[in-house]
Amino acid sequence: MKSRDSIIRLKRFQAEEKRRQVNQIQTMVAEFERMARDLEDQINVEQERAGIRDTSHFAYPTFAKAAMARRDNLRASAQDLEAQLAAAQAGLDLALDDLAKAEQMALRDQERNAAVDLAATRRPARSTAAERRSW
Repeated sequence: MKSRDSIIRLKRFQAEEKRRQVNQIQTMVAEFERMARDLEDQINVEQERAGIRDTSHFAYPTFAKAAMARRDNLRASAQDLEAQLAAAQAGLDLALDDLAKAEQMALRDQERNAAVDLAATRRPARSTAAERRSW
């Protein structure tokens, strides 16, 4: 029984670790998307200030070009993280399934032990024929 408890603790720890990993990746994706939106706003402001929207124009703002590159890098990183998030979510689902199986096995063991104990207390004290002859 103690080994089942330690298995359940291990499975619970693994599931929590996967959950933290999923949450961390989700936070990073959200942060990258927020930063990309901020850069998009800054690009628009810079284009309005300069009055030039054509990126190939010789007077296009250098800051806007740099911000566009940074924004594109952030979006690419967010897409890469989305793939990692899908893998981490699959790992979390698997860990939660393992935990549920371990808990079900422990519950089944507890029920079996309770049934054996109950049967032992309900069993009437009978003397066997061999016991009666020895009297």
